[in-house]
Amino acid sequence: MLSRMLSSLIRVRVTLVYAAALFVIASLLLILGPRVQDSVVGHLSTNLENLGQGHLGTLVGSAFVTAEGYTYLLLPGLVCLLALAELLWCSRRLIQAFALGHVGATLIVAAGLAAAIKLGWLPISVAHAKDVGLSYGAIAVLGTLTAAIPMRWRPAWIGGWVATALVVAASGTDFTAIGHAIALILGILLSTRFNTGSDWTPARRVLLGIGIGFGLLLLVGVSLPAAPIALPAGLAVAGIATWAWWRWLGAPTAGEPSLTTVSA
Repeated sequence: MLSRMLSSLIRVRVTLVYAAALFVIASLLLILGPRVQDSVVGHLSTNLENLGQGHLGTLVGSAFVTAEGYTYLLLPGLVCLLALAELLWCSRRLIQAFALGHVGATLIVAAGLAAAIKLGWLPISVAHAKDVGLSYGAIAVLGTLTAAIPMRWRPAWIGGWVATALVVAASGTDFTAIGHAIALILGILLSTRFNTGSDWTPARRVLLGIGIGFGLLLLVGVSLPAAPIALPAGLAVAGIATWAWWRWLGAPTAGEPSLTTVSA
């Protein structure tokens, strides 16, 4: 039993190390007080001011702190999501997906903000806004799960998530929502390079359910007023995508794997 437990922990070692680092850093900042926390967040922020000064180390450091100090609340859902991805793809691909979402979405958002400021669409104060956290990377990891979703449900999965993210982004309340939509799309695109099909054991289905809830929290949490529109829109698009798939390509074969199929 101990051997099986150690083997399972080794398989999700990147998830555990990252979660432990987040916990330790959050605890240290809590002990040191809000003054130090604000200073650390400002130093590690991937805002235009820091990036413009060549502080590229913020692209890594920003993934280990949260501006609001919600690390403890986010950790359970984050661990479930990352652990599922690591079990499905392996540690190297989990790192690849998280890094692509975190760095890629950050740089794309930064380029968009710089252009908007130059054109006078946004005030210069946006360049100093705090931008740290784990959400871009986590959302990209969620997107890569597309490859593991059975083909019959994949259009609904993609359509539902993309519609929800775009509606929240269109609400225009926070540029973070735009970053989430970009990270999600990057993750979905990356999933095309991953192996399709997986054995959905009961444990993995539980992790998927928690991961879905965590993903919704990240997407909608930045703009709660958009939730009454974003969530129904996502469900509607998912339903339409499913209908279109079955209508034009026909029902999947009986032998196709599904989330209800439990491996021996």
